[in-house]
Amino acid sequence: MSASHWLSAARPKTLPLALTSIVTGSCLAYTHQHFSWKVSLLALLTATLLQILSNLANDFGDAKQGTDNHDRLGPTRAIQSGEITAKQMQVAMVVCSILSLMSGLALILSSLTTLLDIAIFLGLGVLAIFCAIAYTVGKRPYGYMGLGDLAVFVFFGLLGVGGTFYLHTLSISGDLLLPATATGLLAVAVLNVNNMRDIDNDKAFGKTTVAVRLGLTKAKQYHAFLILTAWLAYLAFVLSNHCSSLSVLMTALILVPSALHLRALQSAKDSLAIAPLMAGVVKLALIANLVFSLAIIV
Repeated sequence: MSASHWLSAARPKTLPLALTSIVTGSCLAYTHQHFSWKVSLLALLTATLLQILSNLANDFGDAKQGTDNHDRLGPTRAIQSGEITAKQMQVAMVVCSILSLMSGLALILSSLTTLLDIAIFLGLGVLAIFCAIAYTVGKRPYGYMGLGDLAVFVFFGLLGVGGTFYLHTLSISGDLLLPATATGLLAVAVLNVNNMRDIDNDKAFGKTTVAVRLGLTKAKQYHAFLILTAWLAYLAFVLSNHCSSLSVLMTALILVPSALHLRALQSAKDSLAIAPLMAGVVKLALIANLVFSLAIIV
């Protein structure tokens, strides 16, 4: 076992997802004349640690459930490869949970002032840690019941963007719903590509994801809905908030990489052909969020 094995287990290519909601929420706060580098950096650290925890837990849970096997098309997981034992992964999960909690506490105590706010965000932090683990771990992991999409939408979208905005501003705004929805839908799209790639193996081992429930053809249609609705939500936000023409143009251009991604997905005839699209959908989610975030502050 080496540091490279742990780096692989952390799945660094997925970590940009942890950044998107934080960046979007922070830029929205900036447009309301509230911004703190301390809040932004601590939020980024906490979100990254939670994403790593989720990745480690998925490695552990899928290995225990038998879903990680030689038929799976994704990258070989750490426990599956034998480079890291299940016991070592459990210890790493505990350590990562503690680090996430410590980072979250630092974030909460440095930005919130009332006991009620502190209690609410502390509860949300504990819930985030629990959900990161329970996705694939336990007797009834919710990821095996098709609830992963909902959890990703809530944590990477509504709570990620809305919570970050509140930590900066100590207020909430109704117009957050559109960008929070868009960010959440793009995160769900990343999960959906992952699930379409693994659709056959997941079905064989009882992991009933949304993609398994829908079947590959309808899962592609669902994916198009996620991507295009996210773009429309971003565009609706800049139009309804009377942003500059440059902001509208930048947001409209998000449609270009979105359409290219959907075209590539449509041409993929089976799960094996979908596997290479995983990196592309992560890049799309990151690019879309960054372009929108820049568009609203230019």
